[in-house]
Amino acid sequence: MYKIVRKQELNPTVTLLEIEAPFVARKALAGQFIIFRVDEKSERVPLTIAGYDREKGTVTIIFQKVGLATNMLGALNEGDSIRDFVGPLGRPTNIEGKKRVCVVGGGVGCAIAYPSAKAFHEAGVQVDVIAGFRSKDIVILEEEFKAACDNFYLMTDDGSYGEQGFVTAKLQQLLEAGNQYDEVLAIGPIPMMKFVAATTKPFNVPTTVSLNPIMVDGTGMCGGCRVTVGGEVKFACVDGPDFDGHQVDFAELMNRNSVYKTRETETAKTHMCRIEKMGKDLIQ
Repeated sequence: MYKIVRKQELNPTVTLLEIEAPFVARKALAGQFIIFRVDEKSERVPLTIAGYDREKGTVTIIFQKVGLATNMLGALNEGDSIRDFVGPLGRPTNIEGKKRVCVVGGGVGCAIAYPSAKAFHEAGVQVDVIAGFRSKDIVILEEEFKAACDNFYLMTDDGSYGEQGFVTAKLQQLLEAGNQYDEVLAIGPIPMMKFVAATTKPFNVPTTVSLNPIMVDGTGMCGGCRVTVGGEVKFACVDGPDFDGHQVDFAELMNRNSVYKTRETETAKTHMCRIEKMGKDLIQ
């Protein structure tokens, strides 16, 4: 069992949990992920590592409560424990040989972008960060990003905070202004990453995207997380999660990720916590 030592609600739908997992914390690097199960009957869900503390033996995850498993996880509190917390899995973000990078995060994807930006910054790389959100009320990790980069650009769709517009508009502006990047790293919703890659391609800027497709075992055995990159089948859990954004088949990825949406919606409506059910049975 893995104990929750800290819980923080970053906004109404996004939660930060710090989990006691010393063996994971010992090996974790930016860009890698874990797979958790709340209890023995829960589904296995991958989440990118948002931070780690090797001395404390803890790993931080940040997630949006959108499905059954993440809502169950979000309902837990400090002192509670979860059944499984496996990792670190996947390949870490490659920070070698870079002098200047631009890290682009969208929504809750900023939680994944932050540790990579921090790793680049700590390695002496010049880092520009573009963080995008729908509106001011869901902005997360602003101060953390500012401490982990040289230039920080905050965008909101409605203009309620920072600059109005999509992250791609700011990226286009920076590229047209002559900013030279060794790499652009984009992390967020699939459409956002797709359009970031489309923005950088005319400028011939190497672009990396972090993919989080449907995943089961996290070891390359099930094949559920397969993606097509450069015409070849890759497995996000062992070959990724970082891939060349100019080579990813985003249409296929979006289709595969939508396969279980109807079932997820049905499960969320019909699921009842076993403890709640026991209480109702006793009342009857």
